[in-house]
Amino acid sequence: MSKDITWHENDISKKDREGLLKQKGLIIWFTGLSGSGKSTIANILQNKLFDSKMLSYILDGDNIRHGLNKDLGFDKESRSENIRRIGEVAKLFVDCGVIVITCFISPYAKDRDKVKKTVGKDFLEVFVKCPIDVCEKRDPKGLYKKAIKGEIKYFTGIDDPYEEPKNAEIVVDSDDSSAEECAQIIFDYVMKLQ
Repeated sequence: MSKDITWHENDISKKDREGLLKQKGLIIWFTGLSGSGKSTIANILQNKLFDSKMLSYILDGDNIRHGLNKDLGFDKESRSENIRRIGEVAKLFVDCGVIVITCFISPYAKDRDKVKKTVGKDFLEVFVKCPIDVCEKRDPKGLYKKAIKGEIKYFTGIDDPYEEPKNAEIVVDSDDSSAEECAQIIFDYVMKLQ
C-alpha cells in the first residue's frame, strides 16, 4: 500500500447510521459446501428480516463472480483473494448499518478468520452443515458431476479441502432441518443481537 493513501473519517458515524435504520449492522457469514443450502436459507432469512422492517443485503458467491471478482479463478490464492475482497465489501455494508448476508463456500478457516478479525464483534459465522453425499445428490448446478469427471479443478470437497468451522456462532444442519427451520434459528439469534 502506498504511503500517500490516507483514511478519511466521515462526519456521520456507524452509530448514527444504525440509529437512522433502527438496527445494528452485522455480517452473517454463511459457509458450507456447494449444495448445502446456503443461498436458499439466506433468502428465507432475508425475507424474515425484511418482514421485520430490517434492511439487509445478500452477497452471493456466484453473483459476485459476475462482476467484482470476475477476474479470479478457483485455485487457493484466488479463493483467498475472493474472500478478502468480500470481507472488505461486507465491512462497508456493516459500517452503513446494514445486515449483510454473505453466501460463500469460503473453504479455508484462515480466510474466514481474517475477515472475522478485520470486522470484529459484528461478524457472525454460520456453518451450514450438510454431508457431502447429500450435497452431491442435490447438486443443483451439476458441479459435483463435473468435478468428479475432472471437468472442474479445485472443487471443494472433491479435489480441494473444506475446513469446517470449529467455533461458528451458529451451526445449522440442512440435512436434518428444513431451510425454513434453519433460517428461523439464525433469525432468532440475530434478533437477540439487535
